[in-house]
Amino acid sequence: MAEGLRERKKRQTKQYISDVATGLFLERGFDAVTVAEIAEAANVSVNTVYNYFPAKEDLFLDRAAGVTDRLARWVRGRDEGESAARAVLRELRAEVEAVSPRIGLFTGYAPFMRVIEDAPALRSRLWAVGQEVQATLEQALREETGAPADDPLPGLMSGQIGWAHATVMAAVGREMLAGRAPREVSREVLDLLDEIEDVLSEKVLNYAVRGAQ
Repeated sequence: MAEGLRERKKRQTKQYISDVATGLFLERGFDAVTVAEIAEAANVSVNTVYNYFPAKEDLFLDRAAGVTDRLARWVRGRDEGESAARAVLRELRAEVEAVSPRIGLFTGYAPFMRVIEDAPALRSRLWAVGQEVQATLEQALREETGAPADDPLPGLMSGQIGWAHATVMAAVGREMLAGRAPREVSREVLDLLDEIEDVLSEKVLNYAVRGAQ
């Protein structure tokens, strides 16, 4: 269905508030900026800010909700004859090879990461997002394999696959924070992905193969 005028205005207002907040955070740091200051700069009320963003952390990590099901989506969309882990590795390689800003490979990522590094609340929120990513992946693996609720294997596998994803994201963040060029980091992370695949066991790499009997 086409987006209605009301929905479009709400989306635009939310994006504008987030953009204003991000600019202030990048300029002054997360802890130094109050929600009241964000509301004033965006020309809205404090209540309006909280209507769109329940917590201050949401203003900076507003796109985090879009990544919580990323690994689960990659697994559900895996090719015939492809395992869950290999699907995630393939998708990660594609993002890295494309020097994709979706995984932080862009010039402006360093200031963004610096704000996170300096704010314990943001680091805590990112940890919680990572836990949600893994829980969502575990649920997808249970559904894809038909594993019962008391089967520990989907949880173990989601931990291994989630580790691979988290290792790549941490490497990108660390190197971009150091001021490295995105394409240079991309080449090194592709090598890292090869190392990750070598470390993962055959049991992990061959788990949840689509179409397997």
